[in-house]
Amino acid sequence: MGAEDELLVAVHDAHSEALYRYVARRTGDAEEARDVVQETLLRAWRNPAVLQRSDEGVRAWLFTTARNLVIDDLRSARRKREYATESPPEHSRADQTRADQTQAVLDSWVVADALLALSPDHRAVVVGAYYGGRSVNELARELEIPPGTVKSRLHYGLRALRLALQEKGVTS
Repeated sequence: MGAEDELLVAVHDAHSEALYRYVARRTGDAEEARDVVQETLLRAWRNPAVLQRSDEGVRAWLFTTARNLVIDDLRSARRKREYATESPPEHSRADQTRADQTQAVLDSWVVADALLALSPDHRAVVVGAYYGGRSVNELARELEIPPGTVKSRLHYGLRALRLALQEKGVTS
């Protein structure tokens, strides 16, 4: 072991416990305090001139460095956006409802886009029957066409809609 390593061991033995207590009080987290002490000693090891100072100078440098590390961590974006927990949060019913609504909105966009691929006559019958909830006879009166034509347009319109959805990647 070199002279610098022996100095670092001596600094560790002399100051690590007090440094740990200081950081633990500032952070309130034992694991984080250990990490900060380790990083502080690593920085001291990388900066050998620090280890050459008097005992009071080394101690002041260690505590100042640890304090700055704690402050930097508190200001970091990680601290502002991440929260440590013992277990992952459970999804609430509101989250599930929101997810279900999102999928429904996306599905409606795909269907609306596929409906645009239909001819206006087929689209009018399909939308009237499925979205308007109207019967064949009601659609026949409304569109002024025979009920058989409504049935035929509905059949071929749904077939064209199925093909348009398959082209968009929706499987039947």
